[in-house]
Amino acid sequence: METRRLGRTEHMSSVVTFGSIAVGRGVSQTDADAAIDLVLSRGVNHIDVAPGYGEAMERLAPSMPAIRDQVFLGAKTGERSYKDAWESIRSCQQRLGIEEFDLFQLHSVSTFEDLDAATGEGGALQALIEMREQGLTRFLGITGHGPDAPRVHLEALRRFDFDTIMFPVSPAIYRNAAYRRDAEALLAEAAARDVGVQTIKMLARGGWGGREREINVWYDPHREQPDIDRSLWFVLSQPVHTAPSTGDLRLLPQILDAAERFRSLSTAEQAEAIAAQRPPMPEPRLAIDAAA
Repeated sequence: METRRLGRTEHMSSVVTFGSIAVGRGVSQTDADAAIDLVLSRGVNHIDVAPGYGEAMERLAPSMPAIRDQVFLGAKTGERSYKDAWESIRSCQQRLGIEEFDLFQLHSVSTFEDLDAATGEGGALQALIEMREQGLTRFLGITGHGPDAPRVHLEALRRFDFDTIMFPVSPAIYRNAAYRRDAEALLAEAAARDVGVQTIKMLARGGWGGREREINVWYDPHREQPDIDRSLWFVLSQPVHTAPSTGDLRLLPQILDAAERFRSLSTAEQAEAIAAQRPPMPEPRLAIDAAA
């Protein structure tokens, strides 16, 4: 699997990160262990985890002693205050059975109100800065999703010199011209600052609306291999470094297969990928409108 330099972190991250949310809910330890073995055997060297991912930390913990030196481990806190963030950091350490992270991030900073709370006086960012000063993480980042995420993260980079960003990109999301414009502005700023870029929701095609979910992902993802190929290849054809896999283990083999066969799409092919999207239902939380 291709690797890319994750900005100033200098880590050569696999183009697909293991999104551990996939082992956080309704997955046995045996199945979680098998998933971890699978991704490592296929060249994945970057793991993403967060406190809100159900039992993901507990599922990862048994493997940590053996794999910790093999992977770039990114974790997060969704807390906004200094005190609560420190409690979250300590909880992550305990749940994973480790002391140090490679990357620790402000999680789900998707609005300017979120950003003000996390970066203001007494905010969570101060806890992360102290964490880095104490050697508990090497790098600091910010994540978010939603229509305003690119603009919020652009402002975040003006307020603090984050090492990484994480926000949504997919062909269906890029049907929204305003979102695409803002995302491209953020990507340009990230490149200028040598910030590592992680993109989420790689397979997002729309929302569920009132339909029953066919798969354990909160948005409606592509599920057929040709669609997965086109969506992931589109994402990896942007100036990004790695993309966490989606929240259902059933999609993981298809994602790994697509990543191993990745080829960069031409400008015309990228436009075709966007034009081919037909969201069955809108997903406003990802700026996806229904197909016309």
